[in-house]
Amino acid sequence: MDTVDVEKQQASPSWFMIKRGITVGFPIMLGYLPIAITYGVLAKQAGMTLTELTLMSVFVFAGASQFMGANMIAVGAGAVEIIIATFVLNFRHFVMSLSFMNRLRGIGMNWKFPLSMGLTDETFAVSALHTKEAKMKKGPLFYTALFLTAYIAWVGGSLLGGILGEVIPEKLSQSMGIALYAMFIGLLVPSVKKEMRVGMIAIIAMLINFICVQFMSTGWAIVIGTVLGGLSGVFLLKEEEDPE
Repeated sequence: MDTVDVEKQQASPSWFMIKRGITVGFPIMLGYLPIAITYGVLAKQAGMTLTELTLMSVFVFAGASQFMGANMIAVGAGAVEIIIATFVLNFRHFVMSLSFMNRLRGIGMNWKFPLSMGLTDETFAVSALHTKEAKMKKGPLFYTALFLTAYIAWVGGSLLGGILGEVIPEKLSQSMGIALYAMFIGLLVPSVKKEMRVGMIAIIAMLINFICVQFMSTGWAIVIGTVLGGLSGVFLLKEEEDPE
């Protein structure tokens, strides 16, 4: 079997890498579709047009941020509030991009920059398991195919969700709002299991948001809760120095 793969790679390295990238990205595609459809329905429910919610997926391509953005739009938050909140939430992408670039040292910037735009938590994790492709002939095509598979699934699912949001009963679409909270809980629980202090950070952020919402708009309360909650992690998660 390995011999066959080697022969195919030698015959058409570009096509071999593209097919390999699609194959590796297929499980991500299956995972993205239902979440993207849910996002589309919720964004439509929040008052976004089909064009707006689809373009958000095209240009943002960040599930948690898009869910939060749709929720903030629903509560009437302003553009500045949404931009700041999503920037803070997506700040981890800077770290992921630096790590990804470090693995692609042999690839030119003409590939690195566009590929970095396709990084999500899932594509980053999967690409981290396939580092050898970066050193293979036509290696960038592997990552391109991987990222595009996930990207097309996300954008297509968002569009489909927006269409469904126009035709499914309102009660059903409203019940899907629980997906937003379920997604963030799903992201939080594994981290809390590894480190209980992460749970304390979440509680601090919630308390700050609860207090702030009494005196200001919901949008700014989310922004301040996100920023101050994140800053609290700098101190709570600081590693204790070993005694000399």
